[in-house]
Parts: sequence; C-alpha cells; structure tokens
Amino acid sequence: MKKYITAVSLMALTLAGCTKLDVNVESQLTSENFPVTPDAFVAATGTVYQKFNASFGVDIWRMYELTSEEAIITARNGGYYDQGRYQTLHKHNWLPDHPIIQGAWQWGYAGISDCNRVLNLLEKSADSPTKTQFLNEIRTMRALYYFYIMDMFGNVPITTFGTSESPKQSNRAEVFAYIEKELLAVSEGLSAPTTVTAEYYGRPTKWMAYALLQKLYINAEQYIGKPMYAESIVYGDKIINGSAMALVADYNTLFSPTNGANTETIFAAIYDANYSAGNAITRYTLHSTLRAKYNLPFSPSNAQCTLKEFYDTFNLPGDIRNTTWLAGKQFLADGTTPIMNGSAQLNFTPEIVLTNNETMDVGAEVNGISRGVRSIKFYPDPNTNSSTRFQNNDMPIFRLADVYLLKAEALLRTGGSMSEVVKLVNKVRTRVKAPEISTVTLDGILEERGRELAWEGWRRNDLIRFGKYQGKWGFKAGNEGSFRDIFPIPATELVLNKNLKQNTGY
Repeated sequence: MKKYITAVSLMALTLAGCTKLDVNVESQLTSENFPVTPDAFVAATGTVYQKFNASFGVDIWRMYELTSEEAIITARNGGYYDQGRYQTLHKHNWLPDHPIIQGAWQWGYAGISDCNRVLNLLEKSADSPTKTQFLNEIRTMRALYYFYIMDMFGNVPITTFGTSESPKQSNRAEVFAYIEKELLAVSEGLSAPTTVTAEYYGRPTKWMAYALLQKLYINAEQYIGKPMYAESIVYGDKIINGSAMALVADYNTLFSPTNGANTETIFAAIYDANYSAGNAITRYTLHSTLRAKYNLPFSPSNAQCTLKEFYDTFNLPGDIRNTTWLAGKQFLADGTTPIMNGSAQLNFTPEIVLTNNETMDVGAEVNGISRGVRSIKFYPDPNTNSSTRFQNNDMPIFRLADVYLLKAEALLRTGGSMSEVVKLVNKVRTRVKAPEISTVTLDGILEERGRELAWEGWRRNDLIRFGKYQGKWGFKAGNEGSFRDIFPIPATELVLNKNLKQNTGY
C-alpha cells in the first residue's frame, strides 16, 4: 500500500542500519557511490521527506489548527494541561519559550538543512537527466519548508550549506522573493505526470510547484503588502488546464487508512505506521471507549476536538462532509449497541463547558458526557502501530479542491466572473452531494474552505488572509493584536544566533 515513501524509508533504514563491521560504509556518499540509478537517488533524498512527515502530523498541525476555531485541546480533569501549552495556543497568549513553537522552528530548519546537505551531495554526482530531476525536487521541498517557516515566523534566515557562521535574518519580502525565484526556476524541470501517479505520489511534481506558487501568491498581500491574486489565478489555471487532475468521486477515500495516489491529491505527507510515522490524529482525538467500535489496537487519549461554532457550519443537507464528525450519543459499528462511558452512554456534546477557566479544564466526565465533537475525517485505522499509536492515513498538503477554492477566492477579490466562481465552488459541493449555490461572498468562500479542508492544516493561514484570526471563538477573547499573526522567534534561537531580532510585539 505505502507507495514511494515506504520505499524511501526502507532504503534509508537499510543504508543506516548495517551492523557488519567488515563491509564498506555505504551510508555516506563518496565519489565511488554517488547515486546513479533512480533507486539510489531515492535513497539519497529520503531523509528530506522523512523529516517533513515526522512532525507535520502533530506539532505543525497543532500550530495551524489549535490556533484556529477548528480544533482545541482542553484539560480534562487535570489531564492534558501540560503546562498550559495548548491553552496558550487557543487563547493566542503564547510566549517565545513555547515548546510547540520551538519545535516548529526546529522542524523547519532541520528540513532546510537536510535539503541543503542533499543538494550539495547531489551536485557532485555525474550529470544526468535523473540528477537534474532530483535536484529540482529537493529544491522544491526546500521552498516548501521555507514557505511554512516564513508563514509562521515572518522574518527568518535563508541558510546555506557548509558555513559555521550564524545566518543573518532576512525580512519576509526577501524570503518570499527567494521562494518565488526557486519555484519559478525549477517548476518547468519537474516531472509532469498526467495525474500524480504512485511513482510521483509524495514527491514534488510540476503541479505541486504550481500549487505552492498559487498559495504563495494568494497570501502575498499578507506577506509583502502587495496583492498578487492575478498571479495566483494563473498558477491555479496551470493545474486546472494543464493536467488531468480531477476530484475523486468518494471524498472520504482521500483520508482513509489505505489512501494513496489518486487524481486529486497533488502532494501529501505520506505515513506508514511502521516505517514513516507521524499521523496521530486518532490517538489524540477519539475517546477511549471507541476502541471496540473501530477495532483499534490501543485506547485513544480523548484530547482534541472541535468547537461548537465550527461544527455548526457543517449544516448543509446531504453533505457527505457532515459524516466526518462524531456528535451526540455513540453506538458500536452495528448502529444499535450503545457505547458506555461509565454507567451512561457515551455522548459527545458540541458545547464545551469549563469547570476551570484559567486552566481550560472541563472537569471529570459525568453521565456519559465527553465534551467536544470529534473528527473521524482521517478515519480510525485498525492497523495502527499498537506501541507508537501512529496510523497509516496520509495527510494531503495540496489537492485539487483547494486549487478550485483558491481560484474562486482570487476571482472574487479581483472582481472576476461570478459565474466562474460559482462553477468552481459547485464542483466542490457537487462531489460531496451538498446543495449547489448561485452566488457567494468572500465569507462564504471561507466557510466552504472550512467544510472542505477541515483538519488538513490550512485554517490558520486562511483566517489570517481573511482578516479573521483576531476574532473571538471558544475561550479566546479576540483582538489579541495583529502581531499574533506571526509567532515569536523561539527564545532559545535568539540565544544561539545573535543575528536574530525578535518579532514585533513579543
């Protein structure tokens, strides 16, 4: 099942795991063992993808989702308080020593450093079309890492390989220009399969570079103070008109434990419970009593859920996306046998009522009630690794439905054709059997993005672009300050690199 990235992981483990001491070391590239074959290039570049996937499904996901109204982790009778790290993300009162923020910075620069290292090594190999292809792929991955780092932290260093000097801090406009230049330089040299087949699933293609450019340009007004919506439309059209990418018929298969290459997913963080771990959605989201319903080899932790105001937007009649949430009284897979939570039936209430406002604690469960609606979008996986509790569901990063909605948004922002906007939105709605629309506003686009892309890691980015990130939801008061649109440079990094200056407001 697990496609390209499993091969990457297994090859990396093979290269790194040799225990015979009387053989040549093959885990270090030398002039005698530079990659020549496609498989050798796969092995040489595998760590770039492993690093991306390893933290994306937990820490990076939390940065983008727990700071929005899509997801929340409350304390539960003292559990999951964890020194308030989740509460501060929800309330937008984080400080520069926040461990998840520190982890996100380290994830980004570990990935960038690995890209730089791999590019340096590959440059030394013999020239060939395969070498050029893989150089382009790793440069695209480096641009993706920089996109996330710039989006989260604003003014960040652009690092190089082979220097011991502390990198200088670049402003956001300089980082934006660097990402744009890199993607424009490599995009036409990337592979362009008609759709993203198993061979290219989880690897950068021309369509992935275009999707990243579309995302970069639609956020340009926030990043550099210059609207670039027309450019965003251009790159959305390059995917729509230049490829054969198409929405899959069954929305839920995009997120299932057996998901893989398809006509819609342009790029994904690929997970294998044993060889490429990182997706822990089920572990942290479901209640322990749901173990039997989904035949899980472990008991989930009952931590993260969604807020009532977000869940209430899933109100379109017939919309398949409504089925991605668990709300109300719960039953086993037969649909009739109650799931018991203590002496009463398990009941997920959309309302989250606190017993302690400061710690955001919902207190002990009573009468079967567990606060907060739960997501099963990344469907619970019976083949989850029982010890690590990581599952096999891949997590889409870019997919065609997002491309459609971004183009619709850009058209609205530039006074484009309403009929074309409606057509794009209705493509997304028709697939999930939701009612079609005849007109839509920007707020309507944001709401549709929430329904379509819930828990896929884009909500923070969307809310900032729509001017909603300083709003009030859940236990967040609102109006915390526009400086919160970017995170602080971690305190430890300021100590390590004296060239760094803290972001304004922190």
